[in-house]
Amino acid sequence: MAALSPEDPCSYSRPDECKVNSLDLNLEVDFDSKKLCGYVDLSVERMKDGVQNLILDTRDIDIQKITDADNCQELKFSLGEKNTNFGSKLEVQLPLSSTKSKVRVHYETSPQSTALQWLRPEQTAGKRHPYLFSQCQAIHARSMVPCQDTPGIKVPYTAKVTAPRDITVLMSAVRSEPEAHPTDSSKLVHQFNQKVPIPTYLIAIVGGDIESRKIGPRSNVWTEKEMVEAAAFEFSETEKMLQTAEALMGPYIWGQYDLLVLPPSFPYGGMENPCLTFVTPTLLAGDKSLADVVAHEISHSWTGNLVTNRNWEHFWLNEGHTVFVERKITGRLHKSQALLEFMAAGRAKELKETIEVVLKNGPYTRLIPDLKGVDPDDAFSIVPYEKGFTLLFYLETLLGGPEVFEKFLRAYIEKFKQQSIDSDQWKDFLYSYFPDKKDVLDTVEWDKWFFAQGMPPIIPKYDDSLAVPCKQLCQRWSSAGDNELGQFDPNDLTSLTSVQVVEFLALLLEEPQLPVIKVQKMNELYKLNAVKNSEVRLRWLRLCIKAQWKDAIPHVLDFVNEQGRMKFVRPLYRDLYGWEEARPTAIQNFQTHRGEMHNTTATMVAKDLKLT
Repeated sequence: MAALSPEDPCSYSRPDECKVNSLDLNLEVDFDSKKLCGYVDLSVERMKDGVQNLILDTRDIDIQKITDADNCQELKFSLGEKNTNFGSKLEVQLPLSSTKSKVRVHYETSPQSTALQWLRPEQTAGKRHPYLFSQCQAIHARSMVPCQDTPGIKVPYTAKVTAPRDITVLMSAVRSEPEAHPTDSSKLVHQFNQKVPIPTYLIAIVGGDIESRKIGPRSNVWTEKEMVEAAAFEFSETEKMLQTAEALMGPYIWGQYDLLVLPPSFPYGGMENPCLTFVTPTLLAGDKSLADVVAHEISHSWTGNLVTNRNWEHFWLNEGHTVFVERKITGRLHKSQALLEFMAAGRAKELKETIEVVLKNGPYTRLIPDLKGVDPDDAFSIVPYEKGFTLLFYLETLLGGPEVFEKFLRAYIEKFKQQSIDSDQWKDFLYSYFPDKKDVLDTVEWDKWFFAQGMPPIIPKYDDSLAVPCKQLCQRWSSAGDNELGQFDPNDLTSLTSVQVVEFLALLLEEPQLPVIKVQKMNELYKLNAVKNSEVRLRWLRLCIKAQWKDAIPHVLDFVNEQGRMKFVRPLYRDLYGWEEARPTAIQNFQTHRGEMHNTTATMVAKDLKLT
C-alpha cells in the first residue's frame, strides 16, 4: 500500500511538503450518468525546498488530464493502486517555475462515489425530480474532488455548479443568485463562495426540487415543498439557539446559518456543513421535541468547524466539546441545569451499552483510538461524543463550575480558531489557562481518559430529579404481575415530557425481558405504535423486539425502511439479528431495500448482519 501521511493515518496527502491553499470548483451535475463532471483549480504552495510532487487523495475518480491552470501546459501525474479504505494516491508533477502555482484537475466522479447519493424522483417526497446530496465526513471528500482530504489543513473554496433549471443547488458556502447558462437555456449556473478556510470534509453539495422559508434574520430552512412548512415550524427557535451559542463562545463568523432537511436516507442526525446544516427528517416530530439536534450542529460552528481535530484519532475534540456546548445551550434555553444533567445521564446509559455490548470494550472505546489502516467510519460510535462530554463535565466540576469553565471554553475557541489541533495541544492549553490549578489537574488520570478501553474512569453524579418519575413508572411496570395491569392508565405518560418518555423506555430496556402481555398492554394504553417522535419509537421498538412480540416486526421494518439514520437503523437490525426467529426476515428486508440506503448505512448494516 502507498505510504500514508505521518500526520494523518487516513490520508496520503503531505501538506507539510506541498500544501493546497484554496480550491475552486467548476462542475456540472449530470443526473443521467450520476456524475459530477468538470475541473477543480488547486492553488498550491511548496512548503519545503526540492519538493517535486503534489500528493492528493482520490477515490474512484476518473482523472482526465491535469494542467498548469495559468498556461494550460499538461502536467504528468500517476494514480496509485486503490486501497479499499483510503482510495488512491494521486501524485502530480509540479511545474518547476515557482514556489506557488495553480493546478487544474479535469475529472469526473464515479456513480459509486461514496460521498454522493443520487436519488431517483420516486425516492423523494415530491417524486418530480431526481435529488443529489453529499456526505463527506469522514474521508469521502476524496471521492467528490481530488484534494488533501485531511482535517489537518483548511482551505477556502469557490464553486460554479451547472444543473438543470428545475434543480436548486446549495453548498456549504454563501450563495449568489444563479445565472443563465451561456449556451443552454435548460440549465442554470449556481455560484458559491466560502471565504472562511474549512477542512475538506465540510465541503457539501445538494441539488434537488427544494424551496425555502425564512426562519430568522440569518436563517432559512430548505427542503422539498411537502415538508417545508413542518420544517419551518420545527426549527423556528434557531435564532435563539444561535444567540445563546454566541453568548457562550463569541461571534458567529459564517454569515448565513441555513438548515436543509434531507430525504430520509441521510445516515446521520445532522451534519454541520458551514452555512448549511444538513438534518434528518426524523427530527420532524411535530412538537419541536427533537430540535435540540440543531443546537448540536450550531455548536459545531465553533467546536469542529472553527477549531478542528487535526486527524480522526482526535475526533473527540470536535464531538465531545460540541455535545458539551449543545447541552449548555439546551439548559440555558429551558433555564434548567437539571435538564442538561438528565440528558447527560440518559446518554451515559447508551454509552455503556455501546461500549460493552456493541464494541465489547474493544480498541474503538478509547477516547483517542489508533486508526492506522482503519477507515474512520468503522470506528464511528457515540464514544467520542459521550466519553468526551464526560471528561469535560468532570473537569468543569473539578475546576470551579460553569462560571469558571465557560470562560476557559471561550478562551480555547479564541486561541485555536481557524486551526486544527490534537489532544496534547488542547491539554497544554488547559494547563496554561489554569496555572494555579496544576495540582488539581494532575489528579486527573489522563492516560486512562485518553487511552484506556471501556467506560470513562469516572462518571460524574448527575442531578436525577427529572429521572425520578421515569424510574417510578419503570419499576411499576417491571414489578407488576400479569394480572395486575389494571393499575396502569393512559394518563401515566401525560405528565412526562418526551425526553422523560424516552428515559422511561430506556430504563425498561435495562430490565429483564418483559412478557408479551405487558408490551401489548403498554401499546393499548399509551398508543406507542402511533408515536411520531423517532427517539421514542426507537426505544419502544427495541423493547418490543426484546419481548419477542411478533406483531411488532412489521412496525420495526417500516421504521428501518422509511428512514436511514444509522442511530436508529443499526440497533434495530442488530436486535432483529439477535432474535433467531426474526433473523431471516431482517436479512431478507435488508437485501430487498439495500439499494435505497445510503452507502455508509448499507455498509455498516451489512457488517451488523454478519453479511461481510
